[in-house]
Amino acid sequence: MGPVVEVRDLVKRYGEVVAVAGISLEVHAGEVFGLLGPNGAGKTTTLEILEGLRRPDGGTIRVAGVDVRRDPQAVKARIGVQLQQAGFFPRLTVGETVRLFASFHRRSVAADVLLQRLGLAERSRTLVEDLSGGLRQRLSLALTLVNDPEVVFLDEPTTGLDPQARRHVWGIIEGLRGEGRAVVLTTHFMEEAQRLCDRVAVLDHGRILAQGIPHELIQAYGGSSTLVIGGELPDELVRELPGVQAAVRRNGETWVHTLLPLETLHALVETRTGRIACGYLHLHQPTLEDVFLTLTGRRLRE
Repeated sequence: MGPVVEVRDLVKRYGEVVAVAGISLEVHAGEVFGLLGPNGAGKTTTLEILEGLRRPDGGTIRVAGVDVRRDPQAVKARIGVQLQQAGFFPRLTVGETVRLFASFHRRSVAADVLLQRLGLAERSRTLVEDLSGGLRQRLSLALTLVNDPEVVFLDEPTTGLDPQARRHVWGIIEGLRGEGRAVVLTTHFMEEAQRLCDRVAVLDHGRILAQGIPHELIQAYGGSSTLVIGGELPDELVRELPGVQAAVRRNGETWVHTLLPLETLHALVETRTGRIACGYLHLHQPTLEDVFLTLTGRRLRE
């Protein structure tokens, strides 16, 4: 099957500012695709164009088989959208809110089914204004799914949530993938991207700098692993360790940068008892955060 979302040479300008500068990407059914980048990279603008909320200045965009530029209304009937900030009617109950939004669509999922799925069944009669941040986020997801969408767009779906609420949302997103839906999300949490995304695209200044499977991007751009050792290793021992690129001593520790972390660790453990006094070992593997620093030179929220 072909891609559910297909973007070719997408361009969006605001006067002389180019917010999106010719990006191309594909998303398939049953896939979670992450758009990652610092603030101002063009992530939200790209999502809004895919959702039919903004008109592009160039390129072709097809979502769920529909040309977004020609028929944005047809696209909106087949997608679910969760914005960064959702607007609710505070004096409606949770159940009333879901039923109201369901009435806006020709096709919808039964309110009771959605409330049960999102863990909101016991809150059906609770006023929206009385919900915690985590429960509001679940309600926002329920409204995103109320029309049984083929493609789901999530703009920073777990911002502001505590760890427990965040993991609950992760489970919902993983469930959407299991149902064969395509999910496109933006996030500033690298743990979230590595946990959820089958593929990611790294954006900056409106361009895609790299895209692919997270672990492949980490291998290509993340740099070496680091062994932090509680003790100062002698130079002759460091030279014997496989894969070592460099070693730095600081505050009674030795930081060993290596391209072969498991081999280096194994060799170090073998020699530890007889030749060195080592208080502890800590292995730092490169992450998507390291990929960001390599590609953009900036932190995620800069």
